[in-house]
Amino acid sequence: MDERTERILMVAMELAERDGYDAVRLRDLADQAGVALATVYRRFSCKEDILAAALDLQVSQMLELMRDAEIPGDNGEQRLNWFFRAATDALAARPKLSSAMLRTVASGVPELAERVTRYHGRMIEILLGVYRGHFEPSEPTKAEHTLAVLLQDVWFGALVGWTGGMHDHEAVIETVDTATRLLIAGTEALENATDSP
Repeated sequence: MDERTERILMVAMELAERDGYDAVRLRDLADQAGVALATVYRRFSCKEDILAAALDLQVSQMLELMRDAEIPGDNGEQRLNWFFRAATDALAARPKLSSAMLRTVASGVPELAERVTRYHGRMIEILLGVYRGHFEPSEPTKAEHTLAVLLQDVWFGALVGWTGGMHDHEAVIETVDTATRLLIAGTEALENATDSP
């Protein structure tokens, strides 16, 4: 990422964190980043593209941190519970920015498909690594992949409810902890049934 692109993303995140999604106006963004408006448009198609890129950057940084982290917990469920609490608390600490980025992912803007797909792929990689307790590359089992996809969907849905004021961030954590317990039990039962003669 070149220095101008990084500056645009950092300013977009600052604007969203301070005043929310609607505060990320491209002309203001260009002025505060010290770049021409044309420079912003050369790099990004729209505001949602910028916020999706900011989310992608944050998830990429999280993935790098997680690869080197000591993941607490004696089993996959405990490790996932730890991760979802830490990640949800981090989002709750910056509610306006988090809301803006989640709104972008849920926007359905066709131009964002590649960025959103990349975000989902990285989140699945993080969840698989946390579940296993390591990030050594190996092909996930079907059950592991299904678990990661479903947990990501449950978490995202609970976060959307949080940003919409339906519940607090503790309810997000409780929802995902419950889903984690049930889905792990279900996937283990499925694997055992598949392994039986």
